[in-house]
Amino acid sequence: MKTEQIVLGKDTNYPLKGILSLPEAGGKFPAVVFVHGSGSSNMDEKVGKLTPFKDLAEGLARYGIASVRYDKRSFTHGLKMMKESCITVREETIEDAILAAKLLREDQRIDPNKVFIVGHSMGAMLAPRIDAEGGNFAGLVLMAGTLRKMEDILLYQTREMQASSGKLLAWILEKQIKKLEASFAGLYEMSDEEAKTKNMGGGTTLYYFKEMGMHPAERYLETITKPVLIMQGGKDFQVKADLDFAGYRALLDGRDNVSFRLYENLNHAFVPGIYNDITKAKKEYNVERHIGENVIGDLANWILAI
Repeated sequence: MKTEQIVLGKDTNYPLKGILSLPEAGGKFPAVVFVHGSGSSNMDEKVGKLTPFKDLAEGLARYGIASVRYDKRSFTHGLKMMKESCITVREETIEDAILAAKLLREDQRIDPNKVFIVGHSMGAMLAPRIDAEGGNFAGLVLMAGTLRKMEDILLYQTREMQASSGKLLAWILEKQIKKLEASFAGLYEMSDEEAKTKNMGGGTTLYYFKEMGMHPAERYLETITKPVLIMQGGKDFQVKADLDFAGYRALLDGRDNVSFRLYENLNHAFVPGIYNDITKAKKEYNVERHIGENVIGDLANWILAI
């Protein structure tokens, strides 16, 4: 593999550092755009001692597949974004993913008809929308995604933490849950203007959740005809195989264009799970591991078969 430093969106107000990974051999390569999960992440999607996007980029290159990964906008320009009004996932994620697809298609070493999106976590939730709003990918890979709305995931994960916590923390979390429930009540009946006035912290407002929820992934997936690969870890405690992966199956099972892969022993980052407990997430992700050949091989072979 060889790598090249890039700047994504260098002519915009939010330039981002990134890496273009290329196989050593010549020719026009298929390529992928990696799209981050929630929160602020660097180009490797580093969490603790795990680097999922770096692992995938290096692994795919061995199969002759190029990739581009880049620092998330909120990672590089978080303070600047907080001064902007009513940031949505379009500014946070979608615009840059579309720019990355354009960058790949304009590279003479890339097959412009074989550019794919690999979305992880929230990136998987947004991938169908990114495709529809300008990504125009050859196929979609949804890793550890969900069809549930972001506010529902936030409440669910907080309740999961409460159920596994001691009395004091459980009491604190109960107050947080009630506050969240009150904030989200009637969200979709609320006017955009009102939602934009409700601060949820971190530079986001209720409108962030409403705008995302008004573009549900199933709206795009119900009619999509291009190839889709849905991947899930069985020991993922952030999104669940028996709830979220099952949700995709209920919607899409039996479709010729959709493939499913479940890895029983892997967690949200697609490395072997240790604790299977959301309250131990920091410990879980602070043990260095790397995505295995089973995941990389399945992903690569699916891309190469298209």
